[in-house]
Amino acid sequence: MDELRSRLARGPEIVAPELLGWVLATSDSCGVIVEVEAYGGSDDEASHAHNGPTPRCSPMFGEVGHLYVYRSYGMHWCANVVVHGPDEPGAVLIRAIEPSGDIEAMSARRRHPVPRLLGAGPGRLTEALGITGNHNGLDLLAPSNEVRLIPGSLDQNQSVERTPRIGISRATQLPWRFSIADNRYRSRS
Repeated sequence: MDELRSRLARGPEIVAPELLGWVLATSDSCGVIVEVEAYGGSDDEASHAHNGPTPRCSPMFGEVGHLYVYRSYGMHWCANVVVHGPDEPGAVLIRAIEPSGDIEAMSARRRHPVPRLLGAGPGRLTEALGITGNHNGLDLLAPSNEVRLIPGSLDQNQSVERTPRIGISRATQLPWRFSIADNRYRSRS
């Protein structure tokens, strides 16, 4: 576990593409991470950590490998993996997963039968996996926890696409959105 934690103890823009192919798992379902966005600290105006720690974003300043969950627009939960180098907060937003676990359980939670859309977006994937604010701060690397991050990798024929982040109004120029190129489970192009 120390090796995994040290892999996450680097800048979010470095760690983010490396999380593609990893698995986000809950007690009854899981999905392969196919799209992410990196969010840094004080230099990243789109980051919740930009203005320093608050009760909402305090996990971004905490131990790497933990889950940072917040509400977006008061409607959807968003799941982030806390990653950062020394003395600087950060996290990687999980934007999309390719469902690979109990599709029926995920469909029941989402009330949506189309597998391609179960995890195509931050709010959709948390709903499909049953991730809520109650999971905020959870250690994703502890094998007995309800939500876990399991190392994986890309296939040789898969490549990473790097584009500007979407759905934000500041720091829109940073190319910190990473996805598995041509993967049909991504949130949007």
